[in-house]
Amino acid sequence: MNWKKHLAVGSMALLFAMGFSASAQDKDKSSAKPSDPQIVGVVTAADQIDIDTAKLTLKKTKNDQVKQFAQQMIDDHTKLQNSVNDLGKKLNVKPEPSDISKSLKTAAAAETKKLQRLNGKAFDTEYINHEVAYHQQVLDAAGNVLIPNAQNAELKSALEGAAPLLQGHLDHAKQLQSSLGSGSSN
Repeated sequence: MNWKKHLAVGSMALLFAMGFSASAQDKDKSSAKPSDPQIVGVVTAADQIDIDTAKLTLKKTKNDQVKQFAQQMIDDHTKLQNSVNDLGKKLNVKPEPSDISKSLKTAAAAETKKLQRLNGKAFDTEYINHEVAYHQQVLDAAGNVLIPNAQNAELKSALEGAAPLLQGHLDHAKQLQSSLGSGSSN
């Protein structure tokens, strides 16, 4: 599987995981299986959210390591957006809104408000703690929700191959968390 497919699927897993995690708290929605178009819709929303959060981080942080991480998120998620769009076209799947994507956007708005109020080390700590939790949720959701429920064989295969990319983002965020001396306060 090429790196573009890894990135596209990693993005889908990441975005879906955050939205699924939020919607799983609602008893009526926790058993709903997302359709491929809904997954693509969640991925599209989540990529943009990650890019926007990283851009905010570049404006606010003074820490070079955090800046480098944020730039990596912008670069990776921009590539992911393009790859997701290409995969959707290939599979003839158009993104559809869902309760998951709505939950994702609501959670992102709350996190953005929180980050906008912070500065300095408090900002860096919140951003990195959030990234650690976010990527762990993605890995969990990929294994427990996405792969088991994927309808398209190519999509399922791509999801299975995405774990190393997701693990790399998590490991990088954990390394930063350690260097900042922050624990997971989220």
